[in-house]
Amino acid sequence: MKRGAAVCLLGPTASGKSALALPLAEALGAEIVSVDSAQIYRGMDIGTAKPSPAERARVPHHLIDILDPTERYSAARFAADAQRRVDEIRGRGRCALLVGGTMLYFKALREGLDGLPAADPALRRTLEQDAARAGWPALHARLAQLDPVSAARIAPNDAQRIQRALEVCLLTGQPMSAQLGRRSGPTVDALWIALVPQDRALLHARIAERFDTMLAAGLVDELRGLRARYRLSPDLPAMRCVGYRQAWQHLDGELDAAGLRDKGIAATRQLAKRQLTWLRRLGADRTLDPFATDAVERLRSALDGAAIPAP
Repeated sequence: MKRGAAVCLLGPTASGKSALALPLAEALGAEIVSVDSAQIYRGMDIGTAKPSPAERARVPHHLIDILDPTERYSAARFAADAQRRVDEIRGRGRCALLVGGTMLYFKALREGLDGLPAADPALRRTLEQDAARAGWPALHARLAQLDPVSAARIAPNDAQRIQRALEVCLLTGQPMSAQLGRRSGPTVDALWIALVPQDRALLHARIAERFDTMLAAGLVDELRGLRARYRLSPDLPAMRCVGYRQAWQHLDGELDAAGLRDKGIAATRQLAKRQLTWLRRLGADRTLDPFATDAVERLRSALDGAAIPAP
């Protein structure tokens, strides 16, 4: 590959992205940039299938363990952080391999960002205080008056999206829906490879197997420790991650062990379905079945035969 080339490897959860990315990165002398909205959080290791210390020693990884689970992150911040890491990797004459399943982050890299204002911490605190008193459905009703188009596509209890839509309305004086589509921000010039499992039943089996592995490894105890260490709430983005949301309900007595497993697997399957829909919309230069017996060889062949962008 060319010096300083960049490759995006994206696919649904449990599709084996890491299993393909690690040997590929070693073969290319590449560094991995994580495109995962959950692996950014410290202490959330089991439920995010975070690369192990041994794996991270084999290949340099970036944008992992950069925030506490009480903090918030955005696609805009990710795009800027990822662009900076890619530039640094290219400056070392190495390949940047961007790997993950957070499709909104990939969309920000591929298409740029809507030119919306940055988050306003003071306003967000005010909105959170309002929600604590009246509830998010009440703020959703407020949003419906200011921006009925956005309110129609946001669920009444979707705290993160309600907060953002209200924030944009209040900061700009215009509905967020009227401002979407104005693209700006950093993008990464890369070869895009989508991992799309052809056998959906096999993907579902892998999802169940991986969730069982997480439970056996101590997902519930991990969350219990995080709740003891940090001032967490179920509305935080970190705690809305699949697996942690169900583990939280289990610790609060809302789900028994069987319910935790069933709802965790079901939520992960729904996540994978949404990711595959995103993949079709984003498009890719190459599409591969990660469960093919010769997946690694096909991936290397795709790279060998591609015109890979480089600075």
